[in-house]
Amino acid sequence: MEPILELKDVCKSFSKSDFRLDNVSFSLPYGAIMGFVGENGAGKTTTIGCILNTMARDSGTVRLFGTEMADADIQMREKIGIVYDGDNFPGYLTAEKLAKIMEGFYESWDNSLFRKYLDDFHLPPRQKIKSYSKGMTMKLAISAALAHKPKLLILDEATSGLDPIMRDEMLDVFLEFVQEEDHSILLSSHITSDLEKISDYITFIHDGKVIMTVSRNDLDYHYAVMRCREREFLSLDRADILAYRKRDFQIDVLVADGNAARKKYKDAVIDHVSIDETILLLVKGERV
Repeated sequence: MEPILELKDVCKSFSKSDFRLDNVSFSLPYGAIMGFVGENGAGKTTTIGCILNTMARDSGTVRLFGTEMADADIQMREKIGIVYDGDNFPGYLTAEKLAKIMEGFYESWDNSLFRKYLDDFHLPPRQKIKSYSKGMTMKLAISAALAHKPKLLILDEATSGLDPIMRDEMLDVFLEFVQEEDHSILLSSHITSDLEKISDYITFIHDGKVIMTVSRNDLDYHYAVMRCREREFLSLDRADILAYRKRDFQIDVLVADGNAARKKYKDAVIDHVSIDETILLLVKGERV
């Protein structure tokens, strides 16, 4: 089966900036959640813009549901739910008025489903959006994205304005969404603890380049970090080192197979590696 989303060698440059997307490639299977992580300015939002055709890419291909999306492809856009970090809707609207507008945009809009989410998230339907808290506006945006019954959710920092309890509620909603085997989520987030709870894959992007895509199972059970002194580091097989970073009198080394490293380097200290530490080693560390 083809993936629900596939990017191949996507490039995008800007005339007034040195930043560019450089051959970005990754794919998202059906029924999966992919965390999309990187520091501010790494290229996450630009990549999402290229996926949605809100930014014209210079080269490369983006396939959604097995085909490339044209600007006029309304039917394909019906299948995509989008939530951005920030103001998704005008503040002078109420949720009730928003529903009437969205009903005109989407053939598949389900007003009863939208009202259910408003009730579940305790969002007042007749209160102006500008009086909502940031957390409430994000929950409204997620409600609207889900109410037209998309197959693919694309969320750009959609949980960043929520407190831990609200975020946990949202994560449950996302997990419920992908119970349908033809549904998937691309979730850009700085909150890596959320990704560790729900993601099936993690794609790391840095300086416009994808530096790794890894399954969460591999990250949980195989990837690890070795804590070495310099003498121990110099004795390592270079092929075992994905990235390394010097810290005072210690060198941290990212390896793809912690169990194999434990057998090979019996005296080494080898720890589980988190998403945060993986990012630090890949971005701040060095390669051999």
